[in-house]
Amino acid sequence: MEVIEGHATLAARLPGACVAIGNFDGVHLGHQALLATARRRADELGGTAVALTFSPHPAAVLTPHLAPPMLLGRDRKLELLAAAGIDACVIEPFTQSLAALPAAEFVDRVLVRAIGARRVCVGYDFAYGAQRGGTPGTLEAHGAAAGFDVDVLDKVLVGDEVASSTRIRGYLRGGDLAAAARLLGRAYDCDGVVVPGAQRGRALGFPTANLATDVDVLLAPGIYACKLDDLPAVASLGRNPTFVDGGPLVLEVHVLDWDGDLYGRRVRVTFAARLRDEAKFDGVEPLIAQIQRDCADARALLR
Repeated sequence: MEVIEGHATLAARLPGACVAIGNFDGVHLGHQALLATARRRADELGGTAVALTFSPHPAAVLTPHLAPPMLLGRDRKLELLAAAGIDACVIEPFTQSLAALPAAEFVDRVLVRAIGARRVCVGYDFAYGAQRGGTPGTLEAHGAAAGFDVDVLDKVLVGDEVASSTRIRGYLRGGDLAAAARLLGRAYDCDGVVVPGAQRGRALGFPTANLATDVDVLLAPGIYACKLDDLPAVASLGRNPTFVDGGPLVLEVHVLDWDGDLYGRRVRVTFAARLRDEAKFDGVEPLIAQIQRDCADARALLR
């Protein structure tokens, strides 16, 4: 997949561009339906399936105090967009200047003159331009005059609930991995680099990989069965209350029945199930006993 850093860097229009527009945070089942529509329209035209997304999230510029935490880092989002069949992703820098563009000017400048859109795919609640003045209806009217067609997708329901990033964040914060996975269409994961830690796990007989993650882990603190890349593991997302008062939130992963050096390695943690809340123990021995139980529970779940 070609990655284009903003419409201004395009040397030429993308041939037969069928453009799905969205933030695509999570690339959940609702996003996947939009991306699949762009892919299908591109196939019909013999053209290019394009995702137009924004960085940072518009809320981070317009209402920073309300900006949601991201479900995905940039690299993981691009990986999932490519897996959805997208040929080119335009990552548009979201600035106050872009936000102030009238809706019609945004369409003419970005979609028509730069990308050369033949088809545009948006969700039912899509809004664009200054004061979010553009709607799917105004986009359809603009397209009729400018020479592109518009697909407006209705909300995507999974059972009786809408697939949305907001709902997924809520489920993750509540520790409900299964509900989040239903809307994502896959298990929740996060990417990061293994960095040195306090070495407490190794001293207890359970060495851990400490992760500096690309984005904040949105799960409720606790103990989780997971995989580190393809290896079965147990993760602790917490503050190490047995050893530290008020420490920072840290993600530590113990790979089951494995020993090796992971420092500096880029890895993916895929969360399978929540085992328990984080707890403070009265000493090392009860902590070790509980870790042994956690490992046994994780083995059973991951088997």
